[in-house]
Amino acid sequence: MLLDSYINLSYLIGAIAFVWGLRLLASPDTARRGNIWAAIGMTIAIIATLIKPISGGSNNYLWIVIGIIAGGSFGWMAAKRIKMTAMPQMVSVFNGLGGACAAVLAMAELIKYYDGAVPLQIGQLGIVLFALLIGSVSFTGSMLAFGKLEGLIKDKNVILPKHNVINIVLLIATLVLAIWLLIQGTTAGLVIASVFLILALIYGFSFVAPIGGADMPVVISLLNSFTGLSAAAAGLIYNNQIMLVGGILVGAAGTILTVLMCQAMNRSLVNVIIGGFGSAGPAKASEDGDQIVKEATVNDAAIQLFYANSVMFVPGYGLAVAQAQKVVKELDDLLEANGVDVKYAIHPVAGRMPGHMNVLLAEADVPYPKLLDLEDANAALKETDTVVIVGANDVVNPAALDEPGSPIYGMPVLEVWKAKNTIVLKRSMSPGYAGIANPLFFHDNNRMLFGDAKDSLQKVVQEVKTM
Repeated sequence: MLLDSYINLSYLIGAIAFVWGLRLLASPDTARRGNIWAAIGMTIAIIATLIKPISGGSNNYLWIVIGIIAGGSFGWMAAKRIKMTAMPQMVSVFNGLGGACAAVLAMAELIKYYDGAVPLQIGQLGIVLFALLIGSVSFTGSMLAFGKLEGLIKDKNVILPKHNVINIVLLIATLVLAIWLLIQGTTAGLVIASVFLILALIYGFSFVAPIGGADMPVVISLLNSFTGLSAAAAGLIYNNQIMLVGGILVGAAGTILTVLMCQAMNRSLVNVIIGGFGSAGPAKASEDGDQIVKEATVNDAAIQLFYANSVMFVPGYGLAVAQAQKVVKELDDLLEANGVDVKYAIHPVAGRMPGHMNVLLAEADVPYPKLLDLEDANAALKETDTVVIVGANDVVNPAALDEPGSPIYGMPVLEVWKAKNTIVLKRSMSPGYAGIANPLFFHDNNRMLFGDAKDSLQKVVQEVKTM
């Protein structure tokens, strides 16, 4: 039919918009346009999908419109009200809801299958079970990630003894049950399928439970890829090309990002999947009980920065908490006007989600060429006069290189201690999100500037203006 041709053409245009939007997301300079293009593609796909049932079959436009209004209103209000510090939590919730949608669709198909309303071949049944498994894991895993990021759930309250073994047993039991459902077909019954759903939901929760600390960007990225795969599976179930293409794009992008995050943390993807990622033991205690912290005043910091030839800022989650990115940019402008070369060192897992620091600095209009990745930053640090660490901890911890007993040992970090001087902006001497003490604070060339990052930087800005 002519209508089907137009629908397929609309899907093609929507898919091209998805791909082009993803391409533009590769750079903070074009990321906003990338989101707009992707949104245009999604709008075209939704309209085409709403028209498609007219070519044959019944429809429930009332329920569809109610769903669009309810979901759209919730998403709009959440996006408008969310603070930058809570962006990772919002990503986790939206990601989990996407997985839940795929799981609901798969369960609806299973109900019809076991009632005899819809016959499924073994391959089709396998796709439905895959969508149910991945969608369920994505849902409960993302909800637990949200609880951890929001501070509602403590790691110690959800981790059991031998948790890695429990995760492996749960995963094997879930997969074995899936195979049994495939073999038994309709004779297995809806009750057994419901047990499979429950196991998948439990595994999603248990899988994320031992993952914590500085490792959270990895689990968010991995769960994002799970949601994409579950959406792709749903596209196969309903023979919907745009769901398939969109899901594959999200799944592939999330998987690539997960691998990059794992490399940045010096961990394997297998450890992430079995739930053993980031659950190492306590850090090695310092052998020096009488180490002395050297504290800097605001005036000391201003003088050191003003007369430096090169300065590098290292942003961390504390920057997001203090909402200090615009003050950092103001200080950057003042120093540049004085002839100081200013750069930013971005660790791949700084913050609570991939690209968290890039988003914050882009919001403050920091030029993208100033942002150095891990390798380039470490090469430049040796020639840098002063490094200003704003709210970062684990990603600048030398224990990753010289303390084999540390949970982060082997993790590539920003080697800020190789610069001539470092200034750490922190509220206190408390450890970072991973709960690990940082020997950098006691180095001879380091000074601590205590207080709220934004307030401290504003005072430094005022001092620099008077010079």
